[in-house]
Amino acid sequence: MVEKVITLDNVSLIDFLGVENHTIKEVAAAFPMSKIISRGNEIRIKGTTPEISRISDILDSLMDHYQKYGKITQENVQNYINHSGHLINGNGTVPPVPPNDDEVLVYGTRGIVVRARTENQKRLVEAAEKYDLVFAIGPAGTGKTYTAVAVAVRALKNKEVKKIIITRPAVEAGENLGFLPGDLKEKIDPYLRPIYDALDDMIPAEKLKFYTENRIIEIAPLAYMRGRTLNNAFILLDEAQNTTSMQMKMFLTRMGPTSKAIITGDRSQIDLPNRQKSGLVESVEILKNIKGIAFVELDGSDVVRHRLVREIISAYDEAGK
Repeated sequence: MVEKVITLDNVSLIDFLGVENHTIKEVAAAFPMSKIISRGNEIRIKGTTPEISRISDILDSLMDHYQKYGKITQENVQNYINHSGHLINGNGTVPPVPPNDDEVLVYGTRGIVVRARTENQKRLVEAAEKYDLVFAIGPAGTGKTYTAVAVAVRALKNKEVKKIIITRPAVEAGENLGFLPGDLKEKIDPYLRPIYDALDDMIPAEKLKFYTENRIIEIAPLAYMRGRTLNNAFILLDEAQNTTSMQMKMFLTRMGPTSKAIITGDRSQIDLPNRQKSGLVESVEILKNIKGIAFVELDGSDVVRHRLVREIISAYDEAGK
């Protein structure tokens, strides 16, 4: 008998192990000649070398599945157990279990399945796959920010990028940051709340905490981007209608050779003072003829909030507001 210890890092133990360690119990039931014990974030396997190798392959595959889809079901466990005896390349690798829905962007927390829900949201996803720089422009409630965050999280889970950087200008809608209580972070966080809410839907709390503490996911005001070169990253600029011309140029020139970026904004919600020209509006005009940049327009038909939001947007459009 030999023993192997597997350490579970950066996972929600309850999500991975299941209620009362159900995941481990299912694997153990398939290998009655071996002993599998789960304690804290460690799994100890005792048995023969061939069985330990198969169990380790199954657990590694379940880990990869969890990292990609954010959850493990009983069916997933059985699929990996059933496939564990079939080697696809002679090196002991367990064939991956394909997702049930090719349109799923992220299997999120609390059973949430994130996918593009409208035609223009699908266009945004397709554009992000094809182009390194995408502008997504549309009114409130069209899902442009949420979809962009999901595309970035999928890229991180698929190891297409090493980090996600999400930023937005700290421009107040009728308020002044100087009068808000707290330090700079506490003043800025309310403006980044929609980003945190989206990430909470898509990444388990323990893992999100690890990502943010280790700067794998970075959320910061646009001013913090100055002077940086962002390599091997997925970069999101939200509320871009509130950038100045200089801020937009600064952001666009931060992209490294292995980066991708999505810029989202709403032309109808410009909060810049003194009728200052929006960097978003200006950049669309300046960059419209550059190959390799995609522009996706979302409209009232893409609104996925309360049904009244679509009608409110239409009423304001008719009023020219």
